[in-house]
Amino acid sequence: MRRVLTALAAFSIAASVLPVAAEAQSSQRQRQRGGQQQQASGDDAAPARAPRIAPLSRRVNAGPCPYVKVLYDAARYVELEGGRAAVANVGYTGEIEGVSSDCAYRENDPIRVDMNVLFNLGRGAQATGDQRTYRYWIAVTERNTAILSKEYFDLPVNFEGQRTASVTEERTIVIPRAEATTSGSNFEILVGFDVTPEMAEFNRSGSRFRVNAGATPAAPAPTQTPTTAPNE
Repeated sequence: MRRVLTALAAFSIAASVLPVAAEAQSSQRQRQRGGQQQQASGDDAAPARAPRIAPLSRRVNAGPCPYVKVLYDAARYVELEGGRAAVANVGYTGEIEGVSSDCAYRENDPIRVDMNVLFNLGRGAQATGDQRTYRYWIAVTERNTAILSKEYFDLPVNFEGQRTASVTEERTIVIPRAEATTSGSNFEILVGFDVTPEMAEFNRSGSRFRVNAGATPAAPAPTQTPTTAPNE
């Protein structure tokens, strides 16, 4: 279900500046040669890598869209039992893998920003169950200055017996404009997990665990030692 987050309208935001076609037979031969070359090159070419999150369709607006970013300090969520950074101490983990967005506004309309946020979540050795409710926030700021609004959201996850899960959240943010000339580039939208100061410091240090950190690896198959028949 799509939800709407509205920035504080009371803030007054300063305005900003916003060859002729070839013959049929010749064209047919070229298409045949082109198809053969494409097929030959396609055999050796590596398959294109799919994007982590599909982009939203672009729309024509009165100006540029707000900047949408994931805050580095809150891009990952890692629970560590006893605060010790070790694989055996990892509980629940999460990472914001990508954000796609698009906006729409004309004349005096507010800026409507549609967002898709991709979360990858995991259970480590200290995780206590299949279900976990994560918490994240979306903040609207006047670019590089004041925070206009910040709202928190719950992200319930059911791992269903698996070690990892992926969830895409759809959100809509509405930003009022002081004037018709106020551009979307005046604003910035930030996304992040609701983390503790210790988690934020862990992220700033560059340390990280994969979302399935702490998962018990599969036991290797036992090796059989060949036996030598006794001499008769």
